[in-house]
Amino acid sequence: MQATAYTYDPESRSGQVLLDDGTPLPFDAAAFDAGGLRLLRPGQRVRIETEDTEAGSGAGTDSGTDSGTDAEAGAGRRITLVTLQTF
Repeated sequence: MQATAYTYDPESRSGQVLLDDGTPLPFDAAAFDAGGLRLLRPGQRVRIETEDTEAGSGAGTDSGTDSGTDAEAGAGRRITLVTLQTF
């Protein structure tokens, strides 16, 4: 999935991306480290990988189908990888 870097704190190596619909989604240091990046600037296009979280799944895991708005879906997702978007 693609997104745009929104915030990044180099001390904590965490921040937020904006999904293409404008929904902010936070990432932690583990997701940043998994992508092998050293720095991230706001506005950069990134590729992210996500997984469903317990709080966001009603009963079981979501198979990727949208059952609500992207903002609601974003609340049930956790970013596991952030890396630069390459073509």
